[in-house]
Amino acid sequence: MGGFGRGGDRSRRSRARPGNIRLVILALLGEAPSNGYALMKSIAERTDNAWQPSPGSMYPTLSQLVDNDLIHDTKSGGQQTFALTTEGATFEAAHTAEIDDAWNEARANTNPDGDEFLASALKLAGATKQFSFSATPEQRKAGRNKMDEARRALYSILAE
Repeated sequence: MGGFGRGGDRSRRSRARPGNIRLVILALLGEAPSNGYALMKSIAERTDNAWQPSPGSMYPTLSQLVDNDLIHDTKSGGQQTFALTTEGATFEAAHTAEIDDAWNEARANTNPDGDEFLASALKLAGATKQFSFSATPEQRKAGRNKMDEARRALYSILAE
């Protein structure tokens, strides 16, 4: 899901600690072989969308795990599937506590109000789009001032 501005929508996406993605990939592949897209989807589902890894973090991590001989990949029908190696299975079994911690940390980042906040932001975006096509120049100026006030108010709330 796309974010707003440079910071993205942090109510839905959180950044995991470095190394956590590695651990949960190994845990998921310990359950069954999978492809990168399915791994990203599984992580998002298991964390109630609190953690949605990007392809930019998933695929380099998968490559690193292959390079470290913890997983191997096979290509069939244009799809790349990953599975644990014997060494990867041993590593995964030896690090279950850290894997559990990684999952728990991601789930703890769930924001129950995130969906309502996002819904309000999307309503505002819809009104903004309609406003930009329908408003007079004077109305646009007044609307721009109101949006600037709202932005400052949000930052003020965060600063409290």
